[in-house]
Amino acid sequence: MDLIVTQSGLIRCIYDETIELLPLGTPEISRGSHVEPTPDGLWTADLSPVAGPLLGPFPQRSAALTAEQDWLNQHWLLTGR
Repeated sequence: MDLIVTQSGLIRCIYDETIELLPLGTPEISRGSHVEPTPDGLWTADLSPVAGPLLGPFPQRSAALTAEQDWLNQHWLLTGR
C-alpha cells in the first residue's frame, strides 16, 4: 500500500487494510471505481468517480480489479486528479 504525502500534508492512497489509517488522522474515503459484471457474465471497471475510463470487459473479476488498481496507481494516485 503506497501512501503519498503532499506538500500540504494530505495523505493519498488506494485503500486496503494493509495499514491502519486512523493513527494518521480522520480518513476521508471515497469510491474510485465500480467493478461490476456485465449482462453476459464479463467484468468492467468503471473509473468515472475519478474522471477515468470504463475498462474491460474482462473474463474474470480479478482481472478487472487488477486493471482498476493499475489505472488508479498510474493516473490518479500520483497526479491527484
